[in-house]
Amino acid sequence: MPRRKTSRKSPRGGPIDRLARAIRRTLRWMVVAAVALVLLLIAWIGVYRFVDPPGGLYMWQEWRRLGAIERRWVPMLQIAPVMARAAVAAEDANFCRHWGFDVVAIRSAIEAGGTRGASTISQQVVKNVFLWHGRSWPRKVLEAGITPVMELMWSKERVLEVYLNVAEFDTGVFGIEAAAQHYFNRAAADLTPRQAALLAAILPAPQARSASRPTDRVTRRARAIEDGAATIARDGRAACFGG
Repeated sequence: MPRRKTSRKSPRGGPIDRLARAIRRTLRWMVVAAVALVLLLIAWIGVYRFVDPPGGLYMWQEWRRLGAIERRWVPMLQIAPVMARAAVAAEDANFCRHWGFDVVAIRSAIEAGGTRGASTISQQVVKNVFLWHGRSWPRKVLEAGITPVMELMWSKERVLEVYLNVAEFDTGVFGIEAAAQHYFNRAAADLTPRQAALLAAILPAPQARSASRPTDRVTRRARAIEDGAATIARDGRAACFGG
Protein backbone atom coordinates (compact mmCIF):
# COMPACT_ATOMS: atom_id res chain seq x y z
CA MET A 1 0.00 0.00 0.00
CA PRO A 2 1.56 3.31 -1.03
CA ARG A 3 2.51 5.69 1.81
CA ARG A 4 0.34 8.82 1.99
CA LYS A 5 2.27 12.02 1.58
CA THR A 6 1.78 14.59 4.35
CA SER A 7 1.97 18.26 3.55
CA ARG A 8 4.52 20.18 5.50
CA LYS A 9 3.63 23.62 6.76
CA SER A 10 6.31 26.22 7.03
CA PRO A 11 7.52 26.30 10.61
CA ARG A 12 6.09 29.08 12.76
CA GLY A 13 8.62 31.54 13.98
CA GLY A 14 10.47 31.81 10.72
CA PRO A 15 12.32 35.01 9.75
CA ILE A 16 9.29 36.60 8.08
CA ASP A 17 6.99 35.87 11.02
CA ARG A 18 9.53 37.20 13.49
CA LEU A 19 9.96 40.38 11.47
CA ALA A 20 6.18 40.89 11.26
CA ARG A 21 5.79 40.42 15.00
CA ALA A 22 8.64 42.86 15.67
CA ILE A 23 7.07 45.47 13.42
CA ARG A 24 3.66 45.07 15.09
CA ARG A 25 5.25 45.31 18.53
CA THR A 26 7.20 48.43 17.56
CA LEU A 27 4.12 50.12 16.10
CA ARG A 28 2.13 49.27 19.22
CA TRP A 29 4.77 50.82 21.46
CA MET A 30 4.98 53.89 19.22
CA VAL A 31 1.22 54.42 19.53
CA VAL A 32 1.37 53.97 23.30
CA ALA A 33 4.29 56.39 23.56
CA ALA A 34 2.52 58.97 21.38
CA VAL A 35 -0.65 58.78 23.47
CA ALA A 36 1.39 59.06 26.67
CA LEU A 37 3.20 62.15 25.35
CA VAL A 38 -0.09 63.79 24.35
CA LEU A 39 -1.60 63.10 27.78
CA LEU A 40 1.55 64.39 29.49
CA LEU A 41 1.44 67.57 27.42
CA ILE A 42 -2.24 68.13 28.23
CA ALA A 43 -1.46 67.64 31.93
CA TRP A 44 1.44 70.10 31.65
CA ILE A 45 -0.82 72.71 30.07
CA GLY A 46 -3.46 72.05 32.72
CA VAL A 47 -1.00 72.51 35.59
CA TYR A 48 0.07 75.92 34.28
CA ARG A 49 -3.54 77.06 34.39
CA PHE A 50 -3.05 77.25 38.18
CA VAL A 51 0.73 77.16 38.71
CA ASP A 52 2.87 80.05 37.48
CA PRO A 53 5.35 78.82 34.85
CA PRO A 54 8.98 79.08 36.03
CA GLY A 55 9.98 80.26 32.56
CA GLY A 56 10.76 78.59 29.30
CA LEU A 57 13.62 77.20 27.26
CA TYR A 58 14.61 80.62 25.87
CA MET A 59 14.61 82.22 29.33
CA TRP A 60 16.77 79.39 30.62
CA GLN A 61 19.16 79.81 27.68
CA GLU A 62 19.49 83.53 28.40
CA TRP A 63 20.11 82.81 32.08
CA ARG A 64 22.89 80.40 31.09
CA ARG A 65 24.34 82.88 28.59
CA LEU A 66 24.16 86.00 30.78
CA GLY A 67 24.69 84.46 34.20
CA ALA A 68 21.56 86.16 35.58
CA ILE A 69 18.26 87.62 34.42
CA GLU A 70 15.79 90.12 35.83
CA ARG A 71 12.36 88.67 36.50
CA ARG A 72 9.63 88.75 39.16
CA TRP A 73 6.21 87.24 38.63
CA VAL A 74 3.20 89.43 39.47
CA PRO A 75 -0.48 88.43 39.24
CA MET A 76 -2.84 90.29 36.95
CA LEU A 77 -4.21 92.30 39.89
CA GLN A 78 -0.75 93.85 40.30
CA ILE A 79 -0.48 94.93 36.66
CA ALA A 80 -1.96 98.24 35.56
CA PRO A 81 -5.05 97.49 33.41
CA VAL A 82 -3.78 99.94 30.82
CA MET A 83 -0.69 97.74 30.37
CA ALA A 84 -2.85 94.76 29.53
CA ARG A 85 -4.82 96.83 27.03
CA ALA A 86 -1.62 98.26 25.52
CA ALA A 87 -0.16 94.77 25.01
CA VAL A 88 -3.33 93.61 23.28
CA ALA A 89 -3.48 96.75 21.13
CA ALA A 90 0.14 96.27 20.08
CA GLU A 91 0.28 92.52 19.55
CA ASP A 92 -3.21 91.08 19.10
CA ALA A 93 -6.13 93.51 18.74
CA ASN A 94 -8.62 90.64 18.27
CA PHE A 95 -7.36 88.75 21.32
CA CYS A 96 -10.83 88.43 22.88
CA ARG A 97 -12.43 87.34 19.62
CA HIS A 98 -10.30 84.42 18.44
CA TRP A 99 -9.56 80.92 19.77
CA GLY A 100 -5.77 81.17 19.47
CA PHE A 101 -5.33 81.99 15.78
CA ASP A 102 -6.34 85.28 14.17
CA VAL A 103 -7.57 84.16 10.74
CA VAL A 104 -7.99 87.75 9.54
CA ALA A 105 -4.40 88.61 10.49
CA ILE A 106 -3.11 85.42 8.86
CA ARG A 107 -4.95 86.24 5.64
CA SER A 108 -3.54 89.79 5.69
CA ALA A 109 -0.03 88.46 6.27
CA ILE A 110 -0.36 86.10 3.30
CA GLU A 111 -1.63 88.92 1.09
CA ALA A 112 1.33 91.04 2.22
CA GLY A 113 3.70 88.33 1.04
CA GLY A 114 4.55 87.02 4.49
CA THR A 115 6.32 90.22 5.55
CA ARG A 116 3.80 90.98 8.29
CA GLY A 117 3.56 88.95 11.49
CA ALA A 118 0.31 87.20 12.37
CA SER A 119 1.29 85.50 15.63
CA THR A 120 -1.28 85.97 18.39
CA ILE A 121 -0.56 86.49 22.07
CA SER A 122 -1.69 82.91 22.66
CA GLN A 123 0.81 81.57 20.12
CA GLN A 124 3.58 83.64 21.70
CA VAL A 125 2.76 82.20 25.13
CA VAL A 126 3.00 78.68 23.72
CA LYS A 127 6.35 79.49 22.11
CA ASN A 128 7.78 81.16 25.23
CA VAL A 129 6.52 78.67 27.82
CA PHE A 130 6.26 75.26 26.13
CA LEU A 131 8.52 75.39 23.06
CA TRP A 132 11.60 77.13 21.71
CA HIS A 133 12.30 80.15 19.53
CA GLY A 134 12.89 79.80 15.81
CA ARG A 135 11.02 79.33 12.56
CA SER A 136 11.36 75.58 12.14
CA TRP A 137 8.42 73.55 10.88
CA PRO A 138 8.44 71.13 13.86
CA ARG A 139 7.99 74.07 16.24
CA LYS A 140 5.21 75.53 14.09
CA VAL A 141 3.39 72.20 14.00
CA LEU A 142 3.64 71.79 17.78
CA GLU A 143 2.54 75.39 18.27
CA ALA A 144 -0.50 74.81 16.07
CA GLY A 145 -1.43 71.76 18.15
CA ILE A 146 -0.82 73.21 21.61
CA THR A 147 -2.40 76.65 21.10
CA PRO A 148 -6.07 75.56 20.82
CA VAL A 149 -5.65 73.15 23.76
CA MET A 150 -4.29 75.98 25.91
CA GLU A 151 -7.11 78.27 24.78
CA LEU A 152 -9.60 75.58 25.78
CA MET A 153 -8.09 75.03 29.22
CA TRP A 154 -7.06 78.57 30.20
CA SER A 155 -9.07 81.76 30.50
CA LYS A 156 -8.11 84.71 28.32
CA GLU A 157 -7.06 86.57 31.44
CA ARG A 158 -4.68 83.74 32.34
CA VAL A 159 -3.19 83.71 28.85
CA LEU A 160 -2.50 87.45 29.03
CA GLU A 161 -1.19 87.22 32.59
CA VAL A 162 1.36 84.57 31.59
CA TYR A 163 2.29 86.51 28.46
CA LEU A 164 3.04 89.69 30.40
CA ASN A 165 5.15 87.73 32.89
CA VAL A 166 7.31 85.84 30.38
CA ALA A 167 7.73 88.39 27.56
CA GLU A 168 11.23 89.79 27.08
CA PHE A 169 11.50 93.59 27.32
CA ASP A 170 15.29 93.96 27.12
CA THR A 171 18.29 91.67 27.15
CA GLY A 172 17.81 89.52 30.24
CA VAL A 173 14.72 91.45 31.37
CA PHE A 174 11.65 89.23 31.47
CA GLY A 175 8.14 90.09 32.60
CA ILE A 176 6.31 93.34 33.06
CA GLU A 177 7.34 93.89 36.69
CA ALA A 178 11.05 93.67 35.88
CA ALA A 179 10.50 95.85 32.79
CA ALA A 180 8.64 98.57 34.73
CA GLN A 181 11.42 98.68 37.32
CA HIS A 182 14.15 98.50 34.67
CA TYR A 183 12.86 101.35 32.50
CA PHE A 184 10.82 103.56 34.83
CA ASN A 185 11.81 102.57 38.38
CA ARG A 186 8.22 101.82 39.33
CA ALA A 187 5.94 98.85 39.84
CA ALA A 188 3.88 97.39 37.02
CA ALA A 189 0.75 98.41 38.94
CA ASP A 190 1.76 102.08 38.70
CA LEU A 191 2.47 102.35 34.98
CA THR A 192 0.91 105.32 33.20
CA PRO A 193 -0.83 104.96 29.82
CA ARG A 194 2.20 106.40 28.04
CA GLN A 195 4.67 104.15 29.86
CA ALA A 196 2.51 101.12 29.13
CA ALA A 197 2.36 102.07 25.46
CA LEU A 198 6.14 102.52 25.30
CA LEU A 199 6.70 99.08 26.84
CA ALA A 200 4.26 97.52 24.39
CA ALA A 201 5.94 99.35 21.51
CA ILE A 202 9.28 97.62 22.08
CA LEU A 203 7.84 94.08 22.26
CA PRO A 204 8.51 93.14 18.61
CA ALA A 205 12.25 93.77 19.03
CA PRO A 206 13.06 94.38 22.73
CA GLN A 207 16.81 93.95 22.35
CA ALA A 208 16.99 96.66 19.69
CA ARG A 209 14.55 99.18 21.21
CA SER A 210 14.29 101.08 24.47
CA ALA A 211 11.20 102.26 26.33
CA SER A 212 13.12 104.87 28.33
CA ARG A 213 15.07 106.21 25.33
CA PRO A 214 12.62 105.73 22.47
CA THR A 215 13.48 106.57 18.90
CA ASP A 216 11.05 108.58 16.79
CA ARG A 217 9.73 105.34 15.33
CA VAL A 218 9.09 103.83 18.77
CA THR A 219 7.47 107.09 19.91
CA ARG A 220 5.10 107.09 16.96
CA ARG A 221 4.24 103.45 17.53
CA ALA A 222 3.65 104.08 21.25
CA ARG A 223 1.29 106.92 20.40
CA ALA A 224 -0.72 104.64 18.11
CA ILE A 225 -0.77 101.90 20.76
CA GLU A 226 -2.00 104.33 23.40
CA ASP A 227 -4.87 105.34 21.11
CA GLY A 228 -5.55 101.68 20.34
CA ALA A 229 -5.65 100.76 24.03
CA ALA A 230 -8.20 103.48 24.67
CA THR A 231 -10.30 102.24 21.74
CA ILE A 232 -10.19 98.67 23.04
CA ALA A 233 -11.43 99.88 26.41
CA ARG A 234 -14.33 101.75 24.79
CA ASP A 235 -15.55 99.10 22.34
CA GLY A 236 -15.50 96.19 24.80
CA ARG A 237 -12.59 94.22 23.35
CA ALA A 238 -10.94 94.22 26.78
CA ALA A 239 -13.88 92.51 28.48
CA CYS A 240 -12.43 88.99 28.29
CA PHE A 241 -9.41 89.89 30.43
CA GLY A 242 -11.06 92.40 32.74
CA GLY A 243 -9.35 95.37 31.13
